[in-house]
Amino acid sequence: MPAKPVGEPTAAPPNPFAIVRSRGYVVVLVITAVIGVPISAAAFGFLALVSELQSLTWTDLPRSLGFHGTPDWWAVPLLTVAGLLVGATVRYLPGGGGHKPAEGLNTSGAPSVAAIPGIALAALATLGLGAVLGPEAPLIALGGGLAVAAVRLVRRNPPPTVVSVIGAAGSFAAISELLGSPLLGAFLLMEASGLSGPMLGIVLVPGLLAAGVGSLIFTGLGSWTGLGTYSLALHQVPHAPRPDIAEFGWAIVVGLAAAVVGEGIRRLALRLQVHADRRRIPVTVLVGAAVGAVALGYAEATGKPASGILYSGQDALGPLLSDSATYSAGALVMLVLCKSAAYCLSLGAFRGGPIFPSMFVGAAGGLALSHLPGLNITAGFAMGIGAMAVAMLKLPMTAVLLATLLLGSDGLTVMPLVIVAVVVSYVVSLRITTWTPPPPPAEPAAG
Repeated sequence: MPAKPVGEPTAAPPNPFAIVRSRGYVVVLVITAVIGVPISAAAFGFLALVSELQSLTWTDLPRSLGFHGTPDWWAVPLLTVAGLLVGATVRYLPGGGGHKPAEGLNTSGAPSVAAIPGIALAALATLGLGAVLGPEAPLIALGGGLAVAAVRLVRRNPPPTVVSVIGAAGSFAAISELLGSPLLGAFLLMEASGLSGPMLGIVLVPGLLAAGVGSLIFTGLGSWTGLGTYSLALHQVPHAPRPDIAEFGWAIVVGLAAAVVGEGIRRLALRLQVHADRRRIPVTVLVGAAVGAVALGYAEATGKPASGILYSGQDALGPLLSDSATYSAGALVMLVLCKSAAYCLSLGAFRGGPIFPSMFVGAAGGLALSHLPGLNITAGFAMGIGAMAVAMLKLPMTAVLLATLLLGSDGLTVMPLVIVAVVVSYVVSLRITTWTPPPPPAEPAAG
C-alpha cells in the first residue's frame, strides 16, 4: 500500500456535534415536525379507509344481497376480485404497486411521486378485500414518498441528504402508532435500515420527532372521529408466572419450529413470486381465489368463521388470546396451517407488509403448544410472536420488543423466554435460509 505523501491533507470524518449545532439541522427538524402532521393524518385516513372497505365488502355487501350474515364461500369471489384489482394495478401503473413483500420489509428509500397512486391502490385492494398482509409496508412507502414530494415542491433540487432524512421522517410519522408505540415503529425502521456509527442519532432524531408528532395526530384523530387509533393492542392478557426450566426448554422448541416454518413460507412465496411476475394478472387472480379457498376449507373443517384466516391478523390477535379456551389443540393447529398457507400465497402475489401475519401465525402456534405440559398460555403466545417475527423479518431486537411490549407488565415477565426463542429462531433461520442481507446504506454527507 503506497504511503500517503507528506503534507497531503487528511479528510476529517464528519463531526455529528457540529452538524447538530448547525442552522441547517434545526431547519430540518422544523420541516420534519411540520410534515409529520399531514402525513400522519393521511396515514390515519388510509387505515380508516381500509377498515371501512373490510366492513363494506365482508359484512355490508352480503347483507345488501339478501344473505343473513356472510357465507363462508364469500371469501372465494372476494379474493378473486382482489387478485384482479391488484394484478391490474401492478401491471399497468408506475411503481409496480410497491415493493414485493416476499423479499422482506423494504426501507431502501422513498418511492417516486408517480408510484404513489399505484402503491395506494394495490394496498387498498390487498388489505381491504382480505389478503393476508399488513399495512406497515405501504404506509412506510407512502409516508416517505409524500414527504419527499412535499420537500421538492418547496425546493426544486434539494440535497440528497436532506431528501433521505425527510423521507425517512415521513415513514416514521406514517407508522407512528401502528405498532402500539412511536418508539417501536422508530426502532423497526432503525434496525431495518441498517444505520450505524456516529451519524445514527443525527439521522434518527428527525424521524423520532416526526413519529412523536404523528402519534399525537393519530391519538387526536382517533378521539375526534371515534374510530380509535388503529394501533396494535391487547386488552386482556392472562397472568404469566415467572419462567421455569421447562419453559426455557419450550423456548428452544418454539425457536426451532418458527425458523423452519418461516423459511418454508418464505421460500414458497419467492417461488410463487417468479410466476406472478411473468403472468401478473392471471396468476394474481388464481392466487386470490386460492386464498379464499383456504379460508373456506378452514371454516368447513373447524366451524370457525372464514374471516379468521383472512386479513393481516392485527385486530384478531387480542380475540385469539382472550378466547383461546374456545379453541381445541386441533383447531389451533388447523389455524396455523391455513393462515400460513394464505400468508404464503399473499406474500407471493399481493402487496402489503409481512409483520402482522407472521405475528398471528406465531401466536397461534404458541397457543397450540401451550396445550402440552409445562408451557403457560401467555408465555407460548409471546414466544411464538417473537420467534415467527424474527424468522420472517430477520430483525431480532424488533421481534423481542414486538412480543414483549404488546403484553404490558406480563411481557416483562416472559421477556427472558422470548429472547431465547428469538435468538434460536434467528440463528437457525440464518443457517438454513437463502436470504442475503442488503448492503448497508452509505453514511450521509456532513453537509
